[in-house]
Amino acid sequence: MIKNKFYIFIAFIIVMILNINVYAKEPENSAQVKIYGESAITVDMQTGEIIYSKNIDNRMYPASTTKLLTALILSESKQKNIPLKYTKGAKSQPAASLNDDIHSIDIGDTMTASSAMDGLLMYSANDIAYMIAENVSKDVPSFADLMNKKVKELHLKNTHFVTPNGLHNKNHYSSAYDMSIIAKTAFKNPWIKETMGKSSTTIKTSKGVSFTFKNRNKLLGKDGCIAGKTGYTVPAGRCLVTVYERSGRKILGVVMKSIYDPKDTYVFNDMEKIINWSYAAKPTILHTKNSIVEQKSIKYKPLGFGPSIKISVPLKVSDNVTYYENSVNKNELKESINLSSIDSSNLEGKKPIGTLQIKERDSLKKYSLYSGLSRKYIMKKSLPIYISTIIILAIIALVIRRIIIHKRQRLRKFYRYR
Repeated sequence: MIKNKFYIFIAFIIVMILNINVYAKEPENSAQVKIYGESAITVDMQTGEIIYSKNIDNRMYPASTTKLLTALILSESKQKNIPLKYTKGAKSQPAASLNDDIHSIDIGDTMTASSAMDGLLMYSANDIAYMIAENVSKDVPSFADLMNKKVKELHLKNTHFVTPNGLHNKNHYSSAYDMSIIAKTAFKNPWIKETMGKSSTTIKTSKGVSFTFKNRNKLLGKDGCIAGKTGYTVPAGRCLVTVYERSGRKILGVVMKSIYDPKDTYVFNDMEKIINWSYAAKPTILHTKNSIVEQKSIKYKPLGFGPSIKISVPLKVSDNVTYYENSVNKNELKESINLSSIDSSNLEGKKPIGTLQIKERDSLKKYSLYSGLSRKYIMKKSLPIYISTIIILAIIALVIRRIIIHKRQRLRKFYRYR
């Protein structure tokens, strides 16, 4: 009996320990999320807010995540059914090309732009990236010019591309932040979004050469991952871009220079860590609901016209003002207040008196501001104007009355003399 109780007690202790692990507190900030990637970012795709941040502006080699920009230029230059010719430059590309397959593609053979997009983003074929570049432009340097033109249009400060496939070049670089902008822009394109979301495909050339392959993004279809792009070179390490959707909320993640292990798991584990953390992360409250954000001295005309008075207005928010606390947002967050035209209604807090804008790098959130003044206080401050106005009106009324009386007396005298 005693022995049974002892076993029950041990089982109880084990259950308690397991429960503690299951319900362990989430990390309070992104610095506590340990990943192998040297640079990483997560972004709320609806608001543009940066949630997770690790060295996001450091210049890194992007490897095959470069192909997201190549895909964007292809989508803007060619229709899906347009044939693209397999080129000499494509044939000469090293590893990870469709040409490495047991079926060889001949120079001059063609495939549709749709097939090229599949090979580019799903298989990450280096030869297909060159084929696209040499079909869209006269040569690869000209295509690189198009890529860097797009980089300027996206206002990216830490990106410069040399090749369409991302094979190593010391002048070919990007950053986790810049890559998140490229990926977000690419994902907005329906063709690219559809391609990144395919689990497998079969493509054929005009000469009947056929390839069937699976998407190299191991996270696709798992725990809400709806799209992604892999990348690897020895100098770049393992790179990964993903898009997740859970409960209608999309979060984009980028990991750069992670470790390439024999089972190729580290970069995918890194991504899962920062995505799970980001979905669980609670924003920091900058201003609590109904708190005073600032005191503003404004001029107010109690009568809506005429003389004005200066009045100090406490501006309060009706909702919690929040942001995700990380090194980037801490350094770059800016608050600004815009007031609307002032009248008695918004001065008494019946309707918004203005807005509070919270500007982060790619996020702008607006919160309604209300006056914290009471009607009694406004009346007290306005009383001198009301009294002086009544006195002036009374004097004017007396003067008008005297004028009217005087005119009547003159009229009576006039008729009497007649």
